[in-house]
Amino acid sequence: MAKPFIRKLENFTRFSDAERKLLAESAGQGVRQLGAREDIIREGDGPRHVNLVLEGWACRYKQLQDGRRQIIAFFVPGDLCDPHIFILRKMDHGIATLTPVTLARITQERIETMRAASPRIADALAWDMLLTASIQREWTVSLGQRSATERLAHLFLELLLRLRAVGLTEDASYDLPITQADLADTLGLSSVHVNRTLQELRASGQITWKGRRLTIHNPPALMALALFDPAYLHLDREGAHLDAS
Repeated sequence: MAKPFIRKLENFTRFSDAERKLLAESAGQGVRQLGAREDIIREGDGPRHVNLVLEGWACRYKQLQDGRRQIIAFFVPGDLCDPHIFILRKMDHGIATLTPVTLARITQERIETMRAASPRIADALAWDMLLTASIQREWTVSLGQRSATERLAHLFLELLLRLRAVGLTEDASYDLPITQADLADTLGLSSVHVNRTLQELRASGQITWKGRRLTIHNPPALMALALFDPAYLHLDREGAHLDAS
């Protein structure tokens, strides 16, 4: 179950066998399983662990007093939820499961041990934090500037590349185990508008979404439609010069 975590970080730099062992041992800490639609941690709670998604999907969200929800990040296998969260006394957002999820709960001491043991791991964890911020900026651009069709297409393409980076795609197809209501809460659209936009993408032959499986039939064409530039995902091994021998 640690493979997606290690594979994701190796999109930045290649590790030694000893470093991979250290990462795998860390991913085996405090493993627990949760059902779908459960809170992992709520806004206002005191953070005690860094949560690492090993299997399943989760999200970061904010909820207004009247119940309206904005999803502000998706977590897929290999994703760390806030590796520096211990700086805060309490959470300013919630993290919840979207599907049944298996998590590792990594302690602050373990995070510090990994960083101290390997400058390469420390740099990779810093890269992961910067990648999270880069994705958040791109989501802000989508909410502020992209049309509904562009927003949805852009998200589908981002998920394709993120899941491909951890070995969870087949060609341009991947499991998308979320609902149209989740997409609406992510894209700042109504469920009706999301449904209409999905129908447009299907009718134009851009996608098929059958059951839990999404297929993008012509990724370059969808990239052109969404004005998608994958550079913000930083998956071109920017730390290659740090590779272990």
